[in-house]
Amino acid sequence: MSDIAELEALAAARRRGRTVAADWLLPLLTLVALVGAWWLAKIVFGWEKFIVPSPADVGDALWQNRSLLPRQFWTTLVETLQGFFLAIAVGVPLAVGIAYSRLLERTIYPVLLAVNAVPKVAIAPILVIWFGFGQWPKVVMVFLISFFPIVLSTATGLAATPPELVELARSLSASRSQAFVKVRFPAALPHVFVGLKVAISLAVIGAVIGEFVGASRGLGYIIIASGGNANTSLAFAAIVLLAAMSIGLFYAIVAVERMLIPWARYEGP
Repeated sequence: MSDIAELEALAAARRRGRTVAADWLLPLLTLVALVGAWWLAKIVFGWEKFIVPSPADVGDALWQNRSLLPRQFWTTLVETLQGFFLAIAVGVPLAVGIAYSRLLERTIYPVLLAVNAVPKVAIAPILVIWFGFGQWPKVVMVFLISFFPIVLSTATGLAATPPELVELARSLSASRSQAFVKVRFPAALPHVFVGLKVAISLAVIGAVIGEFVGASRGLGYIIIASGGNANTSLAFAAIVLLAAMSIGLFYAIVAVERMLIPWARYEGP
């Protein structure tokens, strides 16, 4: 029996190794193919550098601005994280209230839908008037654009708690708060993390929108300033850094999800 167990463990380890290799190798190959297609299109169509730069031009811009771009990257990252965590701090308690109160659901949901339906680009100039040209308009923009997915997913997860788990908690004489902490919220975590993964991608977009309207630093500001100077290579370099930021933050949420809810079946990137 021990030999069989060892063989099964070895086979499982090999399967995990192949899965990890595929998780890293396939995205890398896709990235290489996309860069190759970009480079080929540049050669075939003969686009000028100021219209579409080549990957080499973008790499050169990254290197030539290696002292500038990390500071702008950090500015945008801080704005994104501040607004995202503010959305969590406000959105999760509000979703709990919506899940437990029918009255709150009927009164708050229409307001949330109305706020979410307003184009955030239209709000950005107003935020600059209210909060000035500092960091707060960007943080509030990130909050507004990432708030709704967190509320919706958390409220949906709490409402979708399996009834048998609720009945089990009642049969064990658990209080309402104990049932929430031990049963309802853990059962809702897969839904919560779906909302968090959507929200973190939108958060980066929100930070850039805020920087487009009124900023003197950040990757969004670099894109606007580069466009005005026809320095497309630098604009593309900032876009590459924004893409890297979004991917890194997304997979950081995925890592936290796998640590906190290892029992949940994971079906995603």
